[in-house]
Amino acid sequence: MSRIGKKTIAIPAGIEVSVDGSIISVKKGNKVSTVETHNRVTVVIENNEVNLGKVGEEKESSAFWGTYRALLNNAITGLDKGFQKSLEINGVGYRAAVKGKVLELQLGYSHPVNYDIPEGLDISVEKNIIHVKGADKQLVGQAAAIIRGYRKPEPYKGKGVKYTDEVIVRKAGKTAK
Repeated sequence: MSRIGKKTIAIPAGIEVSVDGSIISVKKGNKVSTVETHNRVTVVIENNEVNLGKVGEEKESSAFWGTYRALLNNAITGLDKGFQKSLEINGVGYRAAVKGKVLELQLGYSHPVNYDIPEGLDISVEKNIIHVKGADKQLVGQAAAIIRGYRKPEPYKGKGVKYTDEVIVRKAGKTAK
């Protein structure tokens, strides 16, 4: 049985949640986020809380119950507070700059690496830290992973792009005889 699915989701002030068939819409101002449930869970909204219920008694329905509860909670949290990932650039000559809707990275290649910033994301750079912010948790994480993938940190000097909370395990280099 899903422990996550049992938890109720509190709806913060200023956020509206509505159900239309199998689509749950979360709205704050002019921003809208939707979660498609494919009729795999039941949704009850009362007293500024959302409760999800299982459809059927199969093992799979328990998994859907917890998954859709987590997706709905992420949509509500994203519109209320937002999500953020921070990346750190280490290396001589490595730098980043935002130019319009493009993040330009100098990562030791013979050419700059350009990353087109997706709609719904806000990317800012201060010194050697890149901040990726947005309301969609999946989109924020995916963008951060793509940026990190352009030059993963290497274990000898630690050069590359890493998450700010990531620990790079260092290896010893060659030793002289």
